[in-house]
Amino acid sequence: MCDRAGDGVRDMLTQRFQLAVLAGIAVLAVVAALLLPPIPQDPAYHAFVDQRTLMGVPHFWNVASNLPFVLAGLLGLVLLGRQPAPQGGLPDLYPAYLVFFLGVFLTGFGSAWYHLSPTNESLVWDRLPMTLAFMAFFSMVLGEHLSPGLGRRLLWPLLLVGVLSIVYWHVTESAGRGDLRPYGLVQFLPLLLVPVILLMYRSRLDGVFYLWAMVAAYVVSKLAEYYDAGVYTMTGGIMSGHSVKHVIAAAGTLFIFLALLKRRRLSTDKR
Repeated sequence: MCDRAGDGVRDMLTQRFQLAVLAGIAVLAVVAALLLPPIPQDPAYHAFVDQRTLMGVPHFWNVASNLPFVLAGLLGLVLLGRQPAPQGGLPDLYPAYLVFFLGVFLTGFGSAWYHLSPTNESLVWDRLPMTLAFMAFFSMVLGEHLSPGLGRRLLWPLLLVGVLSIVYWHVTESAGRGDLRPYGLVQFLPLLLVPVILLMYRSRLDGVFYLWAMVAAYVVSKLAEYYDAGVYTMTGGIMSGHSVKHVIAAAGTLFIFLALLKRRRLSTDKR
């Protein structure tokens, strides 16, 4: 009896410590963002290295390389249409899976539209669906590792926060005092928290490596984006880093598709 009581206390302390770690990271990130001055959109962001026009399409490869987003998103949507409760997911998180793949699908069109004529105005339609995918993925991770109910309840508030971060940036940018800080938090805070969650909390499903692969693909895609010109030079002008970013990020979403197909619920999880 005493041993069981002691285990219960230790479990409670462990849970409180884990939650404190997550809350601490989130608070530090928000405070750090608030301490920074407003961050406007750098006009040079739109000056991608690959400016080629092919078949009458400006910035052809930056536009065409969005096709994998459309295909990956469509695969996920078709899967969820045929299997509303896929064996590799949790029923409570169906809306998160659906919004994730819908966001990926729409990112293909939004990003293609932006790259046809890169401006702050068209960038809104690139970032908006991407943000939906970010927040849905974060909700999914919370649900699979902390609590399905928590992930389900937080999905809509997270999506609202994501959309508002884009609206805030667009309004401030239009007023000549652009501020990317909220959008930066929406994009990068989950990237900080997800690995910590994967390390500290046991999933209700096997195959957690699918989520790690998704995170790794996203990190690599951001590196490719950062070294846009370097990749273009390294490949002899065949592909730029930004085009490679699109392909790698879209490939990363396929790991979630495979996860929903291949994973199994752990038999030791009775919740």
